[in-house]
Amino acid sequence: MRERNDISDPEAIDLNQPNAARAYDFLLGGSHNFESDRQLARTVRDAYPGAVSLAQANRVFLRHAVRHCVRDLAITQLLDLGSGLPTVGNVHETAWTHNPAARVAYVDIEPVAVTYSRHLLGDTDQVTVTQADLRHPRAVLTSPGVADLLDLTQPVAVLLIGVLHFVSDTDQPAQILRAYRDALAPGSVLVLAQSSTDYPDHPQLAAEIAAANSHYASTRTPGTMRNRAEIHALLTGWDLEPPGLIDVAQWAPGQHHADPLGGYGAITRPLTRPATAPQTRPRAAGLTE
Repeated sequence: MRERNDISDPEAIDLNQPNAARAYDFLLGGSHNFESDRQLARTVRDAYPGAVSLAQANRVFLRHAVRHCVRDLAITQLLDLGSGLPTVGNVHETAWTHNPAARVAYVDIEPVAVTYSRHLLGDTDQVTVTQADLRHPRAVLTSPGVADLLDLTQPVAVLLIGVLHFVSDTDQPAQILRAYRDALAPGSVLVLAQSSTDYPDHPQLAAEIAAANSHYASTRTPGTMRNRAEIHALLTGWDLEPPGLIDVAQWAPGQHHADPLGGYGAITRPLTRPATAPQTRPRAAGLTE
């Protein structure tokens, strides 16, 4: 595994400051977290007892989407934005089950998650871990760990699982998604999962999700809940594959829950090929920050 594009930020690693990625790792049963993260995760779990089930459903949806992209769509390049910490059944393991030649570029802003990911993933030329901010598409796509691994003139599956709600509305998430879309070759895919409180038929679920989300205000990545219509609006310019934008609990066959779990997921493709898409590798020109 190649290590690329370190961000030097001595204030970024504060083990007394809870981190959303490490708290998520704890909810998934991982061990790469600190007491501050565990305290946050327990508080979130107390507010929303289904938090563990939602985290697990997100992983099931992620694996389903990766299988679909690699096995059914023959996409061999994957860009996992906000990748967090690699757990069992992670992206490259799932992809390699269906195509051992698949390449995976992991990207996360959190320095401890990046360091641990590099340590856990070992040494392979088919995987990179890059520390970068997904809110800046140009910086992500031109970073050596992404640009040297992925050929953006060929289809790429971009994965945004459980991370877009940590991008605030002031960061213009629709523009961010548009910038990634405009850099993709025909045949590419965007996979998205976002937590939500928009469950009018399940008011207790909505209240618990809102209460759990309020605790992330103590982290560097406070959550921004969006209703289903707002999430759908972010996907303007993308064609949703069936069954569309639905609760993540309903995505994978054999994994359905009787009730929703509080997050919407979708697998999408760009509606049209951008007219300004460059034709050289790596395709970075024309991207917005």
